[in-house]
Amino acid sequence: MPLITLAVLVSSNIYLSRRFAWAFSFENTTALHIIFAIIPIFMVAGLIGFSNATSLFGSLLYAIAAFLTGFMLYLLLSLLLLDLVNLIVNLNPVTFGVTALALATLVSFYGIINATRTVVTNFDVPVSGLSKEIKIAHLSDIHLGHFRGKAHFERLVKKATAGNPHMLVITGDLFDGKKQISAETLKPLEYLDIPVFFVEGNHDNYSGVTRIKHLLREAGVNVLENEVFQFDALQIVGLNHMKADKDTESIPPNPSAKSIEKVLEELEIEYDKPSLLLHHSPDGMKHASNAGIDLYLAGHTHAGQLFPMNHLNDLLFSYNRGLSRLNDTRIYVSRGTGTFGPPMRVGTKGEIPVITLTKMP
Repeated sequence: MPLITLAVLVSSNIYLSRRFAWAFSFENTTALHIIFAIIPIFMVAGLIGFSNATSLFGSLLYAIAAFLTGFMLYLLLSLLLLDLVNLIVNLNPVTFGVTALALATLVSFYGIINATRTVVTNFDVPVSGLSKEIKIAHLSDIHLGHFRGKAHFERLVKKATAGNPHMLVITGDLFDGKKQISAETLKPLEYLDIPVFFVEGNHDNYSGVTRIKHLLREAGVNVLENEVFQFDALQIVGLNHMKADKDTESIPPNPSAKSIEKVLEELEIEYDKPSLLLHHSPDGMKHASNAGIDLYLAGHTHAGQLFPMNHLNDLLFSYNRGLSRLNDTRIYVSRGTGTFGPPMRVGTKGEIPVITLTKMP
């Protein structure tokens, strides 16, 4: 994988440099090669090095790196598209270059605006053994941090609970970096009169999961760590972020020694009793099915977030988005409400699933 990534970066550098040299009559292609080499280095350094920054300067560098990541993707795609057009219509070099820059800018700003739009997805799941309906609002991948704070979180919580659900569940990546981690950010949860359940995500771990969980508990949230919580007739199984089993890895790799297979075997889950599994990434579906789980709620994938990753993700994840089924176990993978890296969504929309567990006919 590192070799493939390096090959893509080198090829992109050569392609971008040559197209810009042709479009704008640059004679010094060496300078262009250096510029297009520095940009991805800055992007990676900014996203990784300043992820946990709390200062205004650190946040600014992170934001620039994040925006550049999305912009450069669409600049590259715009150039490739115009090269195809150029096979049919002979474009003037300057027109070619200016159009590519304009397209990349327009798509990037569309992506920023589109990322602020969150739809509510309603659906029913029939479950055997229920005596009454249970409505669940599901938030995932909010990524509070450099681009989103308390006001954004409050809007999401209000939208998720507008239909009077019986509970709110958060399946990880609540935070992305340390910038917004505070009791004040989590205030919107304190005013709810329904139970809230939380399981960690990989970005919560990067950001400081111990402090996050402490603040959530202070706000009255039920933080589940490889345990079963009884809610009326429903067993809520909450797992820390972990790989599926010893033979598989999550994306990105998860170094946890525990696995979904092992933990589900150790927990006292009543096979014939209605059950809900909460885990950040949609891994280990077969183990959830073996444990008799009725509904598995996850996120993590963002459904690809940015075109063309929304299509490539279908190859990376067995369950990338939406409702699927294995035997008697259903899984819903939320597209999430936030973004990672570029604050953009192109080809996807953020969502808040609202699931009603209904009595089996």
